[in-house]
Amino acid sequence: MNAHTIRQMRKPDDYHAAADLLNFIASEPTTGKLLEEEDAKIPPGQLDYNEEGKLTGWDHPKWVAEDEQGQVIAYAHAWRAPWTEPGDLMLNLVVHPEKRRTGVGRAIYDEVRRWSAEVKASRLIAFMKDDDAASLAFAERRGYVQERHMFESVLELAAFEGGKLLDTIPAARRTGIEFVTLADEPGEANERKLHELYQATHLDIPGFSGSFPWFEEWKKWSIDQPSIRPEWIHIAKDGERYVGVVTLQQNEQTQAMYHEFTGVLREYRGRHIALALKLLAIRTATDCRVPYLRTHNDSMNGPMLRINRDLLGFRAEPGSYKMVLELS
Repeated sequence: MNAHTIRQMRKPDDYHAAADLLNFIASEPTTGKLLEEEDAKIPPGQLDYNEEGKLTGWDHPKWVAEDEQGQVIAYAHAWRAPWTEPGDLMLNLVVHPEKRRTGVGRAIYDEVRRWSAEVKASRLIAFMKDDDAASLAFAERRGYVQERHMFESVLELAAFEGGKLLDTIPAARRTGIEFVTLADEPGEANERKLHELYQATHLDIPGFSGSFPWFEEWKKWSIDQPSIRPEWIHIAKDGERYVGVVTLQQNEQTQAMYHEFTGVLREYRGRHIALALKLLAIRTATDCRVPYLRTHNDSMNGPMLRINRDLLGFRAEPGSYKMVLELS
């Protein structure tokens, strides 16, 4: 068995090695610079417990495994945000493909399990590619069970024509719906309206759990990102009320865009507003000379899957399973 050492991640030294490992499993590549910028937005961990004794607060410890030559060969990240469901910890773990089946994955996972027991977590949650049989078997041997299935989809923009679907946009306008972007309506008052829309529509997403970030935290992660611009946030309005939204973010390395979120208020559904917003987003991406759009949907979100795959022509890609381990 190969020798290895498990240790806490050193910042900033290990960011680039961690990004290289994450890129073995990520749908879109990341960089050490992005990982460092994300960490800089998170204050030092502050865990607590609610009146039921369940874990609350936030923290995000990271570990790496290095071989005898000092090369980072595995990475693990356990985290929870203040709005995460009480008791839950999220887990990311990746081992360099050439170092699998050497015991390093088991060793770094055991370190995460020790820490999760120390902080008295109730559940560990990991997302794994649905075509990665070895990782799924690793999780199942340790008691994880599949809770949900997330589908990935890609739209090649060069092949998209739209045709009569584009009539959806003027048809929605004739019903009194106006389409703008956040660039058209800047300012905190409108950002707060958008936050309220995000919160209301997130509650209807299949599998959504926990609470929703307060305005300042939501803005930090949903608007104030270098990968998101105000003109890439399309909003449907009924008078002054925000009733629907689509948000795009761009990957600097691939130049592709991620269709990050689509939401329409419940009382406005069935009027093709989501389809109109998606078509506007596709137009924006095309104007930006983006090669493709990527998105994901829960397996239980049939209406959105039908829009993406049956109407717009998104191609099915390998998705991921939400795997859950009950600890207490």
